[in-house]
Amino acid sequence: MVFRRFVEAGRVAYVSFGPHAGKLVMIVDVTDQNRALVDGPCTQVRRQAMPFKCMQLTDFILKFPHSARQKYVRQAWQKADINTKWAATRWAKQIEARERKAKMTDFDCFKVMKAKKMRNTIIKNEEFICLSNCIPFQISKFSMDLHI
Repeated sequence: MVFRRFVEAGRVAYVSFGPHAGKLVMIVDVTDQNRALVDGPCTQVRRQAMPFKCMQLTDFILKFPHSARQKYVRQAWQKADINTKWAATRWAKQIEARERKAKMTDFDCFKVMKAKKMRNTIIKNEEFICLSNCIPFQISKFSMDLHI
């Protein structure tokens, strides 16, 4: 599998930990091999140097002039509609589902357990009906000996 997410100016990244954890930023300039100058105009992240260890690169790339001001970065961000594109990705949906699951109360967990039991019972009954209609049940001497 070829690596396609390169560190470059205009690459949108997800901040995985630190004070801005869970927010999207855009790489404005690469300062050295460990850090980049990032800006998150629509996610309330001020322009600052951030280590690459904190960031996870996404597939989104924006085109803007080298070391552009925040105004141009914001225009490119809004023109590309990054926030809605991010919300539609599977990655963002998994993060949101993980957060919802962590916020569940004990009673919510109980309701989910009961719903899963009900769902599994319905599926089991449908499979039994389908199997009994599709395959004629034959009693043989061998099955009687095994008590099936």
